[in-house]
Amino acid sequence: MSQKVNLNAYFERIGFAGSIAPTLATLETIIALHPAAIPFENLNPLLGLPVSLELGAIEKKLLADRRGGYCYEHNLLLMAVLRELDYSVRGLSARVLWSNPDAVNVEPHHMLVLVEIGGSNYIADAGFGGMTPTAPLKLKRDVEQATPHETYRLLGGDPVWRLEVKIGEEWRPVYLFETEEKTVADYARSNTYLSTDPESGFRRELRLSLAPPGKRINLRDNRLTIHASGEEPETRLLTSAGEMRETLVDLFGLQLPPPAVIEPLFAAVLTRAGVPPAPAEEPGVADPQ
Repeated sequence: MSQKVNLNAYFERIGFAGSIAPTLATLETIIALHPAAIPFENLNPLLGLPVSLELGAIEKKLLADRRGGYCYEHNLLLMAVLRELDYSVRGLSARVLWSNPDAVNVEPHHMLVLVEIGGSNYIADAGFGGMTPTAPLKLKRDVEQATPHETYRLLGGDPVWRLEVKIGEEWRPVYLFETEEKTVADYARSNTYLSTDPESGFRRELRLSLAPPGKRINLRDNRLTIHASGEEPETRLLTSAGEMRETLVDLFGLQLPPPAVIEPLFAAVLTRAGVPPAPAEEPGVADPQ
């Protein structure tokens, strides 16, 4: 028997209110709210902490502890919520092309969710970082589909589907997937690689993303970028642990681990970015007024 999810805690976290009937309208609301409230982030891999795929652990981290996570955490939680709301769902795997368009034969390291509504299939994905689709996408080829943020399309099928996103006037590949159902056991090997292998990007670089209405907010190590709809991206470099702490708490809404855990990570990120360490305060010397 599948474990029940705490719907009230999830709805409170994403700010959901209204009908919970398993309709397309309900799904659209959830898929818009989730990536606007729960950040994509990889603090645990960088801190050497485990990333659990057990639903209770995911709920504690993303809901009670007000943290975020990466694709498996976001989409396993999303799938449990949708199943609890009586949607017909199944987990899928994808091969990521976003950072490497030629990686069509690599191992799949991404999870998404297939949702069946009224005889039609949709893909729902709350965990693709800075390019997370903020609306469910109908599983139909060669049709442009608008979301609250970008426009997407699906190509191929039978059996490999290709998701693309329109950036400016250019279509860029996002990932490849098939509709064969996957289980938590199928995701375990990839999760171990992503969270523990030194070659994993999640072990080498701080990554955070959030998609509130009208903008995308991304942090890569100490580079903060805010893409507001219809405007040029705003980018600035964070140059102190204080700025990083403030950004993660105030901008991304994270509840951070204790200072003894998170401060060394901030120091490592800033060192990697070439930011000189802050001078130590001299004991007994008062700050100038």
